[in-house]
Amino acid sequence: MAKRQSWRTARARVMNRMHARMAARTRAATAFVSNPEPRTVGFFARGRQMMAGNLMFAGHLVEAKDQMIWDLDLPDHAFAEEIHGFAWLDDLAAVGDLKARELAQSWLWGWIERYGAGHGPGWTPELTGRRLIRWVHHALFLLRGKSVDSEGYFRSLAIQARFLGRRWHTATPGLPRFEALTGLLYAGLSLEGMEHHIEPARLALGEECQRQINDQGGIPTRNPEELLEVFTLLTWAQLALNESGKTPADAHLEAIAQIAPTLRTLRHADGGLARFHGGGRGLEGRLDQALAASGNKKRQAEGLAMGFARLSGGRTTVIVDAAPPPSGSASAHAHASTLAFELTSGRRPMIVNCGSGGGFGEDWRRAGRATLSHSTLSLQGYSSARLAPPRWIGASKRELLEDLPSHVPVQMTHLPESFRFEGGMDGYVAIHGLTHARSLELMLDGRTLNGEDYLVALDSPAKKRFDKAMDQSRLAGVPFDVRFHLHPEVDVALDLNGQAVSMALRSGEIWVFRTEGDYSLELEPSVYLEKGRLQPRATKQIVLSGRAMEYATRVRWSFAKAQETAVAIRDLAQDEADIET
Repeated sequence: MAKRQSWRTARARVMNRMHARMAARTRAATAFVSNPEPRTVGFFARGRQMMAGNLMFAGHLVEAKDQMIWDLDLPDHAFAEEIHGFAWLDDLAAVGDLKARELAQSWLWGWIERYGAGHGPGWTPELTGRRLIRWVHHALFLLRGKSVDSEGYFRSLAIQARFLGRRWHTATPGLPRFEALTGLLYAGLSLEGMEHHIEPARLALGEECQRQINDQGGIPTRNPEELLEVFTLLTWAQLALNESGKTPADAHLEAIAQIAPTLRTLRHADGGLARFHGGGRGLEGRLDQALAASGNKKRQAEGLAMGFARLSGGRTTVIVDAAPPPSGSASAHAHASTLAFELTSGRRPMIVNCGSGGGFGEDWRRAGRATLSHSTLSLQGYSSARLAPPRWIGASKRELLEDLPSHVPVQMTHLPESFRFEGGMDGYVAIHGLTHARSLELMLDGRTLNGEDYLVALDSPAKKRFDKAMDQSRLAGVPFDVRFHLHPEVDVALDLNGQAVSMALRSGEIWVFRTEGDYSLELEPSVYLEKGRLQPRATKQIVLSGRAMEYATRVRWSFAKAQETAVAIRDLAQDEADIET
């Protein structure tokens, strides 16, 4: 199977190169049908860093003062993909001055000179679609003062459009294919002579929405940040079609209507997304911009959104992974995070998951996917889902999840003074015979979260497995840990002779963690894996440790604001810079 997949991947690369070189013989576009608008959001600080010669992509920092980006020795394939996707144009456009424009023009025309004839690693459908969108969005920024050289720019756009017209269907289903189709649609709507691409792209975009967007407004990967990227592309495509007097496909409009309430459910009180299954918080401002552009103001009805449960009260939000992890090829970046939660108070994240380590190498990627990297319970260091041997997915090898939890019952209740979540999962039944159940109750004022974790052997086969695990431990019990990973900006200390933990947020709020029962309470090192940083950030985690000695074990704990903490705090503390300097 691996050989067959490797052969398919190699064949796709060869076909991409062949069609890219064939597309280079296409007739050039001559102008834009209308003046494009820059819809993408960039970071001013990151743009200034690039201008200073500090290039950071895919977790690598390369110092390249006064160097052409295409002449660099690239650290890895991920770095090459990021620079060939041209998302960095957003950051230079955010700076917007003469030097930023000259740098963007130099790199863009350098790309045309080196790779415009169909050569190099940037000729895949998803990268071409991503690149074409940025070239169109920032056309006025790029073409100012370049009237003499504009012919090469328009010719390259036409070549990329023709390539996408032939190869979009080979992009991996999901976000890569949405990028390819949106890029093709942009080319058809924006460029003179490319109108024949509009209708095929419009129809294909609707069909892809039917295949990928489910009734909960979710996608197979269950990655909130990836859902935001898909939603953003769909809203851009909708606006572009409407401005040209055309109507998106019904499935396209229906997908936008389904996704918007889901994203609102996955949005924490501070405006960032919940970080699950390889996703981050999302680019600052992109979620609000996309929701505003969609024109959809509906909120999610009660129940799960893409398999996540949300509790909110006062200034506090709690988001729980309340469904089985993705399976099959959709699990290439998925995490063993069932029943893990995150908690945010006002503008300040407090309880988090470690996040995706993909930007820091394969070891960190694997570590970030384990149950131990999430705020939930784990047995004997096991994950609730395991990593399968690597296999080919698209152009790279990935480790899919196997031995997944298959049964995750959930109940949500609105009580007079609180919201309650109750859920369970069978990820440990096959090995230890124990079902993990979790109850979370958030008070309506948002000042207290009460939690209970249960380990239960539910039937005779499960009890036999538990007895076997007890025999292997010589009746010492099955060890378990309940972990609560803290955000790096939380100041934490043990109190009351190690019986409680106090947490100070930068807003001035004080939270206190307490537990009941004879369990070990420790503060241990942890990490916060965040995109845009050179190294993982050091932080702490609260760890409750104990042993399951019987068929039923219960652990009670709570997070509560200290009594002296005001109901509403004026939070004026400045956040850290978005990028390291």
